[in-house]
Order: sequence, then structure tokens, then C-alpha cells
Amino acid sequence: MSVAPVEYAVAIDHYLATLRLGEASRRIYRIALATWAWPLVGRTPPEGRARRGAVPPIVPLALLDAPGTASRLRSALNERAATADPRTVSRELSILRGALAWWRVRGWIHGDPLQVAGSRLRPPATPVAPHPVLTPVQVAQIFDLPADLREQTCWRLLYETAAPVERVLALNVDDLDVVRRRVRGVPSLRWGPGTARLLPLLLIGRTSGPLLLTRRRAAPGAPARDRCPVTGRGRLSYRRAAELFTAATGPLDPTGHGWTLRHLRSAGLSHRRGSDG
Repeated sequence: MSVAPVEYAVAIDHYLATLRLGEASRRIYRIALATWAWPLVGRTPPEGRARRGAVPPIVPLALLDAPGTASRLRSALNERAATADPRTVSRELSILRGALAWWRVRGWIHGDPLQVAGSRLRPPATPVAPHPVLTPVQVAQIFDLPADLREQTCWRLLYETAAPVERVLALNVDDLDVVRRRVRGVPSLRWGPGTARLLPLLLIGRTSGPLLLTRRRAAPGAPARDRCPVTGRGRLSYRRAAELFTAATGPLDPTGHGWTLRHLRSAGLSHRRGSDG
């Protein structure tokens, strides 16, 4: 047992220092753990991108052992599940569970606020209604959005190849056979005229490195394969690509939530099958 820190935020720092994480993952862990600080004091955390730069309230670590903490966390979990993707909610709960377990081993807290009446707190089961496949008109509206060249190329490439999102984001410049409109070594992974028009513009001055780059330079510890040798910028992450697409398509989605990259890929698959038929 060691001397427990007084503040929840300091306990987070100690926990994260023990984990072997990349900078992007460490930031995700910190945001997830900090977000739980608001419900611990009966407040509502900020939503969306506002969570990143928000300063959480000061919370005594001992509050995790206080009566009523479990019910506050349960309410917060239900509210989060109503607005966030189920996988995101499960990940954030798992991150909190890991931190709580580490703090208990250190003797900094004694109980488990995620254990209620002998059962573990879990995200509520929410039936996911199938999202209708995007129509050709909706896809055309997406491509008419005033997005940056990087986003337009990413969306076109995803739609025209119908490849998994992760596969598109993992592409490097030297993977591409621009003349034949395909990925080298994968003849079935081809793109159409929309991508063919945009790619040369995106690739100006580059012959290697990640195809889709961040706006900023890569973190010092980023692997060489995820860093552009010309600009030093890093590979675009799935999380950032997904956020940009959903935010951009919010005004087009009748529900107002915005579509996902997987919806765009599904539309590409569906429309390709239709043209093959």
C-alpha cells in the first residue's frame, strides 16, 4: 500500500504512467477517465469535441468509496449510452474499470463503484436499428460538400474501392498504382474516376509515406511507417477521420446525427453490386 493521492486527476496521472501506450491512445485514455469526473460530483460532462479541451472538476479520490457513487456512475453511463456509439461506451467503461482495479491494488480505494448489488455495471443493451444504405443522391451530396482535398480523396477512395475503412487509412503512397487505378499487389482493389481525379493533387511532392496525413507533425515516438518523410506529418487516425466525416454529414442526415464512414463504404458495396447485376 502507498500513500493515496488526494485528487482523482493525480490518480489518473499515476495510472497512465504505468501503461505502455502511444500518444494518441494515452490521450484517449486521459479524456475517457477525466470525463467520469463530472458525474462523480453530480455534474454533466461536455459532449463531442468539447470534451477534449474541457477542464474537469476537482474531485477527491476518496469520493469513489462514498455512498451514492455507484448510482451516479450508472446514471452517467445510461446518459452516455443514449448519445454515443456502443463500442465507444464499452471502451470508456473498460478504461475506468482498469484504473479502478489498479487503484484498489495500490490501496488507494477500497470498494468497486462499478460493482452494484453483486453485479458489474455494464452499458445498457440498446437495440441498434439498421441504418438505411445511402442512396446515390445522398452520396452525391456528400461529394458536393466543401471539404478539404484530403477528406474528399478519402471519401471517394472508400466509396469507389468499397475497402474496409482501416485498409484505406493504412495505405501508403507507394502502394498505389495511379496509372492503373489500383493498389499494387491487390488487383481487385480499384478506384474510379473521382479518386483518379483527386489523387494526383493529393500526392504532389510525395512518393512515399502515409497516403492520408494529419495536419500536424507526428509525435516524436510515432513509428517511421506512420510519418511522412517529406513533411514529418503523421498518418490520419480512424478516430479523426470518422469525426470529420460525421460532423460534415450532419446537415445531410435526416436524423441530424451525421453518417459514418462505414455507411459510405456500405453504400459503395451496395451500388457496386447493383452495377454488376
